[in-house]
Amino acid sequence: MSTIPDQLRFSDSHEWVDPTQAISPVGITDHAQAELTDVVFVDLPKLGAVKAGQQVCVIESVKAASDIYSPVSGEIVEVNEALNANPALINTAPYTDGWIFKIKLADPAESASLMDAVAYKTHIG
Repeated sequence: MSTIPDQLRFSDSHEWVDPTQAISPVGITDHAQAELTDVVFVDLPKLGAVKAGQQVCVIESVKAASDIYSPVSGEIVEVNEALNANPALINTAPYTDGWIFKIKLADPAESASLMDAVAYKTHIG
């Protein structure tokens, strides 16, 4: 069973955000990385303003390429440069070292529309 941290919020498209942090890391869930299998490349997003649901980058695995969407609106203020040298961090540590970008949340309350851990667990079955 996939790991699902309680403090995070999750989108239908399997991205996560931590609404308890004003500048939150964003990544893909353990379930999503398992479905993708071995991640071989991450086209990191550009810094700047994004809207919730906006496509921001692409992850490529040995199996498929997958669009990544921002789960909330805000400003992308940092990208995880470590993924350039080691994209497999997304597989080995999706909630820690494998974050993709950090976003300054425009409205932390917006994350209330995302799934909590219990709802996400139901979502992935």
